[in-house]
Amino acid sequence: MKYTIQQIFQSGKFITGFSIFMTILLIVIIYPLVIPDPPLKIIAQGTFFEPGIYVNVYDSINTPFYTLNLDEAADRRIANRLGDEDRQAIKEWLVGNGMPEAEIDPANTEQLLDQWFNNFDPTVRLPGMTNADRNYYIRLNNNIQGLLNTSGAVIAELDEETAVLTEKATVPQSAYVNVNDVPNVRVLPLGTDNFGRDVLTELVRATGVSLQIGLVAGSIATLIGLVLGLVSGYIGGFVDDTIMFVTNLFTVIPSFVLLILISFSISQEQRGATTIAVVIGFTSWVWTARAVRSQVISLRNRDHVNLSKLSGHSITHIIVRDILPYIASYVVMALILQISSGILAEAGLSILGLGPKTTDVPTLGLMMNWAMIYQAHILGKWWAYFPIIITIALIAFSMNLMNTGLDQVFNPALRD
Repeated sequence: MKYTIQQIFQSGKFITGFSIFMTILLIVIIYPLVIPDPPLKIIAQGTFFEPGIYVNVYDSINTPFYTLNLDEAADRRIANRLGDEDRQAIKEWLVGNGMPEAEIDPANTEQLLDQWFNNFDPTVRLPGMTNADRNYYIRLNNNIQGLLNTSGAVIAELDEETAVLTEKATVPQSAYVNVNDVPNVRVLPLGTDNFGRDVLTELVRATGVSLQIGLVAGSIATLIGLVLGLVSGYIGGFVDDTIMFVTNLFTVIPSFVLLILISFSISQEQRGATTIAVVIGFTSWVWTARAVRSQVISLRNRDHVNLSKLSGHSITHIIVRDILPYIASYVVMALILQISSGILAEAGLSILGLGPKTTDVPTLGLMMNWAMIYQAHILGKWWAYFPIIITIALIAFSMNLMNTGLDQVFNPALRD
């Protein structure tokens, strides 16, 4: 046993897959201890906030500031509020309103804004302009008001008795605050999803739930396949024919189609993560049973098995003591593949809307389903779906690497 374990951990493929899988598992375990927020907690009033560091504006105003004279600060401020597309849109409006195109230079910010403010009229509807275009120009006009103003922002307080605003302070444009001094800062490495929930927190929790589903489904499928394969392969005869008849029935009907039909027949409220895992397990045992049966048929007439028969040992004793140890490595590899298949099956079911109920716990498949329903892939909100795809791929890749490494260790024909 010790030598076998050494061989396993000397396999480069197994070590690589094991390292990736353990890294994912450690993140799933440790992250909730550091960030204990509920995974389905809505923290944002809006959808698909971009990844980044979010600082409370109110607290930042009341935080002591420092003066930094950065030459490029004004250019960045202007570029943030007036991009190249906005400049081109202004030029198109001015040309459509009758101004010669040669007089318009989109790169000259001061001249462009002067021309815009002197000519723009929100009530004017140019030929071919839609309501969406008109609203865009109105928003653009409001956004660039005072863009070239170099004075600071005035902080005023409303007097409740006189209803008069009184100036309290001025924030110059060269004022900067240290983010460590602001009391309310939230880091969202993967932004928020369509419901305004932290994608990273949700992803970590969903990965843990999907791993649990895969483990339960894989264990059930492997156990059923192992028992049926052992009994069918060793006893043979009528028992073998009966088990193979049932197995062939399940083989004729694709397992995923059967899985869809069973899941569809279960109501949304009853489709919990455990229920889905059990359903996946009871529809995924077929190939394991056939493979184990083939292994047992090749072992049942070996000398040590015949000797055990002559010794008067029971069928159970022979199967457990004389046959099972010889296929134990194959069973472990089958379990790894079944866990991976269970995770992928749950993801496929959830994408179709037949996964665990959405109000219970998140899964990787459910997160993909939500992203697709709210068109994250069309809107370019990559953080709502791409990390999920990467996570699923890493889990499947790591398990297949581990399985390949084990196969090279236990299968002499594949050894270097």
